[in-house]
Amino acid sequence: EGRATVAEGLPIRSTPPTLRSTCKLSLSTHPRVTDDIPLKILAHNNFVGRLIGKEGRNLKKIEQDTDTKITISPLQDLTLYNPERTITVKGSIDTCAKAEEEIMKKIRESYENDIAAMNLQAHLIPGLNLNALGLFPPSSSGIPPPTVGVAPQQPESETVHLFIPALAVGAIIGKQGQHIKQLSRFAGASIKIAPPEGPDAKLRMVIITGPPEAQFKAQGRIYGKLKEENFFGPKEEVKLEAHIKVPSYAAGRVIGKGGKTVNELQNLTSAEVVVPRDQTPDENDQVVVKITGHFYACQVAHPPKQLIQAVQKHKAA
Repeated sequence: EGRATVAEGLPIRSTPPTLRSTCKLSLSTHPRVTDDIPLKILAHNNFVGRLIGKEGRNLKKIEQDTDTKITISPLQDLTLYNPERTITVKGSIDTCAKAEEEIMKKIRESYENDIAAMNLQAHLIPGLNLNALGLFPPSSSGIPPPTVGVAPQQPESETVHLFIPALAVGAIIGKQGQHIKQLSRFAGASIKIAPPEGPDAKLRMVIITGPPEAQFKAQGRIYGKLKEENFFGPKEEVKLEAHIKVPSYAAGRVIGKGGKTVNELQNLTSAEVVVPRDQTPDENDQVVVKITGHFYACQVAHPPKQLIQAVQKHKAA
């Protein structure tokens, strides 16, 4: 379902084909048919970054393909009660209708990918209330209810190294360390920031230690904070690199025969997953897997979750 406003007046809510035809009809009946007529589409902020694309490429392509001018309301207009941004399309009746089709296709694709990621996350962490994290539209459906009547096994703690812009360290720590302390209590994880690797280091490593649910909460809030504090531009999506250690005997399972498994994982999640082949295992016989992408993509591509069954089978053998 989508929502649009024609010529700053008539709100429309409908399913994709009906919304498209109704927008076109409304535009054609507007008195200013000789001018460019503004078509406004509301979209939750979580999807806008992917609509814009890296350096604005996705949005520019839609503009070029449809011969329209598209603008998006600034992040500063967002509030706790209004998480939606306004996408304004200007052009002829036909070009606006075509642009609406392309915009909604990209937004629905992002929505479906995130719902799939959330469903997988909820299954992997029984009882996790994803809606409570404030990372997704509150009206979203499709999240399975928490497991009732079964006491899940206590998940093992894991450590993730998340790399953030060096300039963002102060925002994550907060005045007198208050923000990082609150974040640690909220997530139920240990959160520390490693010293810079050198005087000109552009990235800093955040060390997050805790079970999967704590990782999800801590990383989600860090991604959100970086966007909120404008460390990524309004036309950029927050994409970070994370390093996660996995048992060396299971690393091959992440790669798969001929790289098939890791390629499928990248295609499914849109995250970049790199398993360096020539690593020397550390003292705990572990190697590093590198994941780069937006928050939901990284959570789904998280190797420990992908490797749970593989590790259990290895231990059983």
